Amino acid sequence: MATPHNEANKGDIAKIVLMPGDPLRAKFVADTFLEDAVQFNKVRNMFGYTGYYRGKKISVMGSGMGMPSIGIYAHELYTQYGVEAIIRIGSCGAYVEDIHVNDIILAIGASTDSNFAHHYQLPGTYSATATFELLEIANQKAKEQGCNYRVGNILSSDVFYSKNSPVEKWAQMGVLAVEMESYALYTIAAELRKSALCILTVSDSLVLDENLSPLERQNGFTNMMEIALKTAYEYI
Repeated sequence: MATPHNEANKGDIAKIVLMPGDPLRAKFVADTFLEDAVQFNKVRNMFGYTGYYRGKKISVMGSGMGMPSIGIYAHELYTQYGVEAIIRIGSCGAYVEDIHVNDIILAIGASTDSNFAHHYQLPGTYSATATFELLEIANQKAKEQGCNYRVGNILSSDVFYSKNSPVEKWAQMGVLAVEMESYALYTIAAELRKSALCILTVSDSLVLDENLSPLERQNGFTNMMEIALKTAYEYI
C-alpha cells in the first residue's frame, strides 16, 4: 500500500486529513489536540499522524510548499488511502489593509498564476473552489469561536520571491491574500470527486508592516487548528 512518498499501510489514515504545509505543524497538531496519536509517515520528513479528536479518527499530515508538493500528497491520499476530505491549514500573506496577522481566511475559491490545470487540457480557465459543505461548517465554527475571519477568494502563486507582484491588481478583484497550495488541492479534489477546504491564518501582510516569526508560524495558529478540527469532527 505504501507509495514512494508515504509509508502508511491501508487503514492507517483517517477518512479526513488536516494538511499544513509545515510537517512540524502537523506534529504540533497531533501532540496538542489528538489522543493516542500514531505516526504513519516520516518519508522525506513529511510527518503524518492519526489519532482521535473527541472520539473520532482524524489524521494530520504535512504537504510541503507549493502546488507540485501538495499535488503529490493530496492525490495519493485521495486515490491510494481512501481519504474523502482534506482540510488545508496554512499561512498566507494579506493583500488588503483590513486583514491583519493572525486573522483567518476561509478560502471559498482560489485564483492562480500557475499552469497547474494545464494537464487537464480544459478549453478555458478552471475556477477552483472549496467544497461547500466543509465551508459551511467551518464558517459556523469560526463564528462560534469569535475570532476575526473572512470568507473569500485567495491567490495560489507559483512564485514566493516575485520580481513583479501585482498586489493591487489582485486586490482590486477582491482577492484577499496569497499562498501557494490551495488551487492544486481544490482542482485535484474536484477531479476525483472528493472534498477539500483551505483555512488560512495570515502570517504577514503585503500592504502593512506586520509579520509573524517562524516559531509563531510553526506552533501558533491554534484558532485555525481548532476550527479545522471542529469542522472535521462534524463533517465525518
